[in-house]
This record gives sequence, C-alpha cells and structure tokens, in this order.
Amino acid sequence: MTRIKICGVREPEHALVAAEAGADFIGVIFAPMSSRQVTPEQARDVGAALLGRYPQGPRPLLVGVFVNERPEIMEQVADFCGLDLLQLSGDEPWRLCSDLARPVIKALRVPEDRDPADLAAELDRELPKVLHGGGHCLLESHVAGRYGGTGQQLNWALGSAIAQRFPCLLSGGLNPENIAEALRQVRPWGVDVSSGVETNGIKDPEKIQAFIHAVKSYDGALSTRETG
Repeated sequence: MTRIKICGVREPEHALVAAEAGADFIGVIFAPMSSRQVTPEQARDVGAALLGRYPQGPRPLLVGVFVNERPEIMEQVADFCGLDLLQLSGDEPWRLCSDLARPVIKALRVPEDRDPADLAAELDRELPKVLHGGGHCLLESHVAGRYGGTGQQLNWALGSAIAQRFPCLLSGGLNPENIAEALRQVRPWGVDVSSGVETNGIKDPEKIQAFIHAVKSYDGALSTRETG
C-alpha cells in the first residue's frame, strides 16, 4: 500500500484530520524560508494532538523538515517536539543521515534533465544506509533557489524509472485530482503533498481527506486487479 505524507501541517486539527483519514506521516516544517514554517512549540502541539488521539494504537509518524540546519539544533528540536523522523530538504550530504539519532528522509531535488542512470547510481551507493537506519528517500523537482514546497511536478518518467528499483516518496505538484494518474505512472513507495491539499495557503480538511481517499481507492482497485 502506498504510504502517505501530509506535509506543511501547522494546526493540530489538520493533523488529526489527516490521521483519521489514514495518513502515515505528518510533516512539520522548520525551514525559515517556508511560508509553512512552525515554531517548536507549534510542532509540539501537533505531536501532542496525535499522541492524545492515539495513546495506545498506531499513529502517523511526525516528521520534522529542515533545510541546511546544524545537526545539534535538529536533535534539540526533535527532542523537544517528539519528532519520529528528520527530513533533510537542503544541501545536506548523505553522510549526515548516519550521524543523526533518528531515521532520516533524505530529499533529493531532481532536475528535469537528470540522467536516470546517474541518479540510480547515487541511490545504489547511498540509500541502503538510510533504509537500514529506518529512513527513506524523497524525490522532488529542482527549482533554482527553492528548497521544496514549490508545487512543481517532478518528471514522472524519471520518477517511474527510479521507483522501479528504489522505495521512494514522490513529491511535487500532487493533488486529489492527479494523484491516481501519478500512482499509475510512477508506482512510488509513498507520496508527499502540501500545497495540493490547501486552499489559499491553508490546509483544507476536505482536500486532505480527498487526497488520502484517492490514494487508498487506487491501491484498493490495484490490489483487486492483481489478486483477481
């Protein structure tokens, strides 16, 4: 089943909507350049809401998104907020993933013309260490001067070539209307959405629910075809 990450969450109520709809990850962004930046106190409130709603059972994992932050700062924020994973969305080297105490989602900003063989070689070399530590890889489009959150769609053909070999999250330009086609073309391990479930820059509960429902409906139909 496709894992689902709802990113750029700022309000506990939006995290709970996503959790109840079936999200696997909730992302909170600490990067200062992001319009969705949260304070550690806000992120802690989001995490507390999830723990309060699911004290005994499974709950979405809380992911803290950082851009070129010092490791010691990330660790301090993670301890304060109760983060489950750290997402590195800047220019951080792969080796940093192994130096952090928590599992890492390593985001790769992929140019439109990136050679699939070259990207695959990089992932062959670096990704096993991240996966072994309980982490993941995220693919998003490269936009000069921007670190994620652009709403720019990744080259799905390139994403498909990589997803056939590596368990990656697909990010960029996804929304409730196009997610089924993205899944059909790319078949990623997981998907990540932020602006695609917003209205006027604010998380929209109906769009969150619609996005997650579309993913689960696609998975269900695919499972039926494959077992039928």
